[in-house]
Amino acid sequence: MRESNPQKTLSRQVTRRDFLSTSLKASAAAFTTGLLPKLRVDAEGQYNVLFFIVDDLRPLLGCYGHPEIHTPNIDRIAQRGTLFNRVYCQYPLCHPSRTSILTGLRPNTTRVFSNSTGLREKLPNAVTLPQRFKTSGYHTQSVGKVAQNLERQDDPYSWSVPSWTQPSAYDNRSSVPSWRALDVEDDELRDGRAAKRAIEVLQEIQGIRFFLAVGFRKPHLPFYAPKRYYDLYNNESFNLPSSTNIPKNAPSITDSNFNGFRDFQDIPDEGPLSDTKTLELIRAYAASTSFTDAQIGRVLDQLDALRLTENTVIVFVGDHGFHLGDHGQWLKNTLFEVSLRSPLIVSVPEQTYQGVETDAVAELVDIYPTLCDACQLQVPSELEGTSFMPVIEEPTRPWKTAAFSQKGSSTGNTIRTDRYRYTEWGRNGSQGIELYDYSSDPDETVNIANLPENTELVAHLSAQLHAGWRAALPNPKGQTRILQRLPWDINNDGFVDIQDLILVSNSFGMETPEHPKVDVNKDGSIDIIDLLLVAAHFDESVNAAAPPGSRHLRAEHVALADEWLTAARLADDGSEVFQHGIIALEHLIDTTVPTETVLLPNYPNPFNPETWIPYDLAEDADVNIDIYNLKGEFVRQLSLGLQTAGTYRTSARAAYWDGRNAVGELVASGIYFYIFQAGQFKTTRQMVILK
Repeated sequence: MRESNPQKTLSRQVTRRDFLSTSLKASAAAFTTGLLPKLRVDAEGQYNVLFFIVDDLRPLLGCYGHPEIHTPNIDRIAQRGTLFNRVYCQYPLCHPSRTSILTGLRPNTTRVFSNSTGLREKLPNAVTLPQRFKTSGYHTQSVGKVAQNLERQDDPYSWSVPSWTQPSAYDNRSSVPSWRALDVEDDELRDGRAAKRAIEVLQEIQGIRFFLAVGFRKPHLPFYAPKRYYDLYNNESFNLPSSTNIPKNAPSITDSNFNGFRDFQDIPDEGPLSDTKTLELIRAYAASTSFTDAQIGRVLDQLDALRLTENTVIVFVGDHGFHLGDHGQWLKNTLFEVSLRSPLIVSVPEQTYQGVETDAVAELVDIYPTLCDACQLQVPSELEGTSFMPVIEEPTRPWKTAAFSQKGSSTGNTIRTDRYRYTEWGRNGSQGIELYDYSSDPDETVNIANLPENTELVAHLSAQLHAGWRAALPNPKGQTRILQRLPWDINNDGFVDIQDLILVSNSFGMETPEHPKVDVNKDGSIDIIDLLLVAAHFDESVNAAAPPGSRHLRAEHVALADEWLTAARLADDGSEVFQHGIIALEHLIDTTVPTETVLLPNYPNPFNPETWIPYDLAEDADVNIDIYNLKGEFVRQLSLGLQTAGTYRTSARAAYWDGRNAVGELVASGIYFYIFQAGQFKTTRQMVILK
């Protein structure tokens, strides 16, 4: 968006027939540009892009509040990026949704309403997302399922080299079951091979700017994955859907979404599935999701190994949601929340807030302009999405008032606001309308559109639906700030402070804690890692303008922090979580002013003559330490000089003795005494040195 000399795209001109009028879209793009922060980019001016897209994936993931689901690698992206809680596809079917993502245009513009319609058949002059990057000097390449199939994916305008993908191995569903736990290695399945190829591609293109799209098919049916991913779960790991019936008073047009599902060998030809079968399939879906997560991890590891992560925008997205018996439905292609809500996580290098969630309403059509903004490319004016880069930089920023989705050209149209979903079936709702209030009915159990008390609300939402997406664009004036919850703000008081650390500490080992957020990393257990994640974000606030350092550790909590620090050091596995958390705890301790001067036991260092001598100073003082052997003979003096009031308990601040005497010789193993003097304070303590 801020290129001084944007390169031209295809020489063919875009016609009125191909695109909607661009005036309002251009103004929307200008609006977004005005909000966009000035992020630092690399020497060439632009980031790389690693774009993960997953088939039929609902937000049933660890980082989305489902600790029973094993997705550590997707969670890794969330820990360094922004997780969007309220993102919706424009069409709950693979090809129409992916077409909107790749073109930045809505289904009524693309005219792609099925999996059999080609993009170039409808919009021969469309400039796709990878095409925009390609014409800006990027190497663009795709691996796996990015578009619906190879024929539609291998678009020469979009990709620098032919796409790499594989055909489906299970076209005849009637001959196979819906799930299998296979005794195979990951690379024997096509998503494993896709990960392997993506790793090879990164090795090949590491020296140039790139846009690499990697698509994974699982957890698309059939749910086939290596047995080890099934072994992560059992049927008892899961619960049945909250609602297995069509919502009360819903129009009949919403019923029966089993297209293709009953073709599998093990799915009955009619009637609902048994509870046992439902749990069996949910487990298979989870196993397939974990399989895909492992492949994503392999690609992320390669990105890290090549030292490309710090200069790469990472996008993780599902093309739409998926029914697992919710409302008695399976697959997708409904206008219910579970079919329309998609997972979306975006990580931009050096973004201000990392590892945060936002409740801002967004749409998959917004991804195209967002990536252009993140990489400093001019946003094409014809796009019908809005860059959400301002939300990444300020997660509580007021944003869109609604997301828009549809089935067919006029079969069904729906909007999702912060609180409601309103749907009209047929022209102007001639075949029925639906209204769900998620504040009182999060599982969509009762359609309240026809209740007399909701007449005005229905009229308002209908007008909002017909006003269209332009009327829902962000308008900073007159909007209240989104109430944002930081994942490490355990008690939701708006600040990350000592109370949050205490809540986590008091919940160690508990299976059903009072505060569900204490399981910060959502791994199903509450331990020192959760506390370290909170510590690493100590003093953060939902108020971006809050001054830093306003909630220092109080003196009465230093001993408790000491215990946490000791536990962290004992459990330290060298990972980033421990590194950042330990540093944070040390900083908390170091910046505390104690109520009294005190000498603490020296750090035990068996088999090592070096030692650290920790202490607290209630006021500024000259500090000296005289060391003697057991015979009372003088060994060494440590003259530390004037020290300001504070805690000196960590290895970075405590007094250090290298185990040598006054002439530089290493002392022998044995018992030693040291006299600590700070101003008028004087005390003696014993230490043991073992070599």
